[in-house]
Amino acid sequence: MSGERRIAIVGAGLGGLTLARVLHVHGIASTVYEGDASPTARDQGGTLDLDRESGQRALLLAGLLEEFRPLSRPEGGELRLLDKDATVGLRIPPPEPGEGEERPEIDRSALRNLLLGSLPEGTVRWGHKVRTVAMGAAGRPTLTLSDGRTVEPDLLVGADGAWSRVRTLLSHADPVYSGLSFVDGLLRDVGTRHPAIAELVGQGMMFALADEKGLTAQRNGGDRIRVYSAVKVPEEWSRSGLIDPADPAASKKRLLDLFPDWDEQLRALIAGIDGPLVPRPIHALPIGHRWDRVPGVTLLGDAAHLMSPFAGAGANLAMLDGAELALALATHDDLETALNAYETPMFPRAEEAAALSAEHLTGFFGPDGLRTARDAFTAVTSGGAAR
Repeated sequence: MSGERRIAIVGAGLGGLTLARVLHVHGIASTVYEGDASPTARDQGGTLDLDRESGQRALLLAGLLEEFRPLSRPEGGELRLLDKDATVGLRIPPPEPGEGEERPEIDRSALRNLLLGSLPEGTVRWGHKVRTVAMGAAGRPTLTLSDGRTVEPDLLVGADGAWSRVRTLLSHADPVYSGLSFVDGLLRDVGTRHPAIAELVGQGMMFALADEKGLTAQRNGGDRIRVYSAVKVPEEWSRSGLIDPADPAASKKRLLDLFPDWDEQLRALIAGIDGPLVPRPIHALPIGHRWDRVPGVTLLGDAAHLMSPFAGAGANLAMLDGAELALALATHDDLETALNAYETPMFPRAEEAAALSAEHLTGFFGPDGLRTARDAFTAVTSGGAAR
């Protein structure tokens, strides 16, 4: 593909940045439009595990795999599954030294910074919020930015997440609320301030499941633990009825009241949260979401296949999408041929992951959630590792 084509990427998340980086490796310029004012404008979320066949493959194609390794935490592969009385039902221990490279953990912020640092200065245009998208009179996609300027690229890539504006050019599908909401919070300096919680959670991730709800805790870098309280509530109530930013103490009490008979060790995960509580209703696009080819436009990551986080695939798929789209653009001179080459394998890959994530959401937070989760985690654990 000609390096002179104008490529506009909307969204500086992991998928959009991976696309820009792999394009850069192949000598192809692109511009990333991001509404946030700076890389630190928003919390980037917790930790994630990078799968060898998707996220790590994307970093290999980006020429960043070796730089990734010292930033990763293989010990984060430890997993603990508990009942509401804090009884351990399953433990997958941390890998032995020199192992654990199949799915090592890394903080999202560290991974994003790695990608950002690999791009030429000016590739990401911060504070460039997209106001509208449309197909212009000449049949080319057109972006109108919040300052009124317009951009008419040869290729427009929507890497703009769950509520993608670019998606409206391709699909009428909207994300649907799953019925489950997370409430996200952080505990800081856990080694000194919360040693009992640190011991309970371990070095990786802990799930406590019962009563069709759950508490998930994950080790983050910087001696932090991120806690997600998962409850089945109406979508609007999850935003306004449960969490009041003006009254964090009352919000924390309301959240604790949803776990009244849970072990105090688990309730301490909520009680110990230092900063704000952030509601995160879980939405998903229809399983198998796809679109007919529209010239000069495509999607990647959550914009293309938003799913619940219970397949561990979201960030990995977004990065693989970005890398494979870049490869298609680098190896095909004709733009539409390149986009077909990218979308054809992406659709079934995303459908399989979305079906699994929906199955896990229903099962983990169903009447027999603990057993369902144990079966699921045991199935993906190599022989003898779980105990």
